[in-house]
Amino acid sequence: MSDAGVLGIRRATDADWPALWAIMEPVVRVGETYCWDTCLSEAQARTEWLAPADRTMCVFVAEETPGPGSVGAAVGAVVGTAQLHANRAGGGSHVANASFMVAGNAGGRGVGRLLARHVLAEAREQGYRAMQFNAVVETNTRAVRLWQSLGFRTLATAPGAFRHPAEGFVGLHIMFREL
Repeated sequence: MSDAGVLGIRRATDADWPALWAIMEPVVRVGETYCWDTCLSEAQARTEWLAPADRTMCVFVAEETPGPGSVGAAVGAVVGTAQLHANRAGGGSHVANASFMVAGNAGGRGVGRLLARHVLAEAREQGYRAMQFNAVVETNTRAVRLWQSLGFRTLATAPGAFRHPAEGFVGLHIMFREL
């Protein structure tokens, strides 16, 4: 992470939305990693990420600040985001779910891992007993490797459940780990 400066994690605020949308929009438009409509409007994305019906959700941002030797990083530049919430209500509310996005220019610099560790710790602190990802696109190999390195295992793969814009119909993994 030599060129990433110092990273910190904090709760997102409404004022972070422009930076979050700048990260999210390219991910949504490409359509390779999320089961979201690639024509999703900014208002729909904001509701999906910051204001869902489930008010127990937490949204975090990873911020980059200049460290020794870093060049051109803006103080407080948002380079990633994550949301944490219950996977399901009622009898499933003890299992967490989370979503993550990292700025394209911050990929491979440990931002996703830092966010993931933070969200896992936060989930434990909030009393969740496990975390489950319902739809990890199997061709998203960086994410699959990250989750496996953090103790997630693939419970099942729904073959052809995701229509990838370049790869065609590919599988969606259900990944799980106890906390």
